[in-house]
Amino acid sequence: MEAARFYVLPQLPYGYGDLAPYMSEEQLRVHHTIHHQAYVNGVNAILKRLDDTRKGNLDIDVKAALKELSWNIGGHLLHSLFWRNLAPPSKGGGKPGGKLAELIEKEFGGFERFRKEFTQAAVSVEGSGWAALAMCGQTNRLLIMQIEKHNVNVYPTFPILMVLDVFEHAYYIDYKNRRADFVEAFWNIVNWDEVNRRLEERMK
Repeated sequence: MEAARFYVLPQLPYGYGDLAPYMSEEQLRVHHTIHHQAYVNGVNAILKRLDDTRKGNLDIDVKAALKELSWNIGGHLLHSLFWRNLAPPSKGGGKPGGKLAELIEKEFGGFERFRKEFTQAAVSVEGSGWAALAMCGQTNRLLIMQIEKHNVNVYPTFPILMVLDVFEHAYYIDYKNRRADFVEAFWNIVNWDEVNRRLEERMK
């Protein structure tokens, strides 16, 4: 397969053991190399099937193919964002600074209110999904998204600044079925520098 026309699993910006004790080496390795890799493999298989179908002028179930494509692309892109908005405990957690802190104060009235709303969004996602912090380019407002699966309830075109994966595969080794405990642990390894960088890039 031509590399430029297909997706690849991104490398992590830290080691598999670097997010402990909030995310174990085993949990991170399984999540990255098995679950994320499955979305990469899935989307590439669909793209190849579409390529082969078009070359041979064959019929395909377009509705099913596009649904599968959306699922796998969403899974790959959201995971790719997720890895980069995490950091080892020595570098992550705490409260954000810079422009992000200003906008959180303006929109939510303070960090603690933002943290409470984001936590509630993550804990209450129906089934499997994500909590995300996004920005509206028309109003410059920060908005929380509760994404079901990888592709439902997404605000179209809104750039995502921060995501939290609450599929069970993100925490089942470390936290079993205790999603709320995993969400609480997440706040210790948020890479606020990366979230701020994404914000500043979108505001240029």
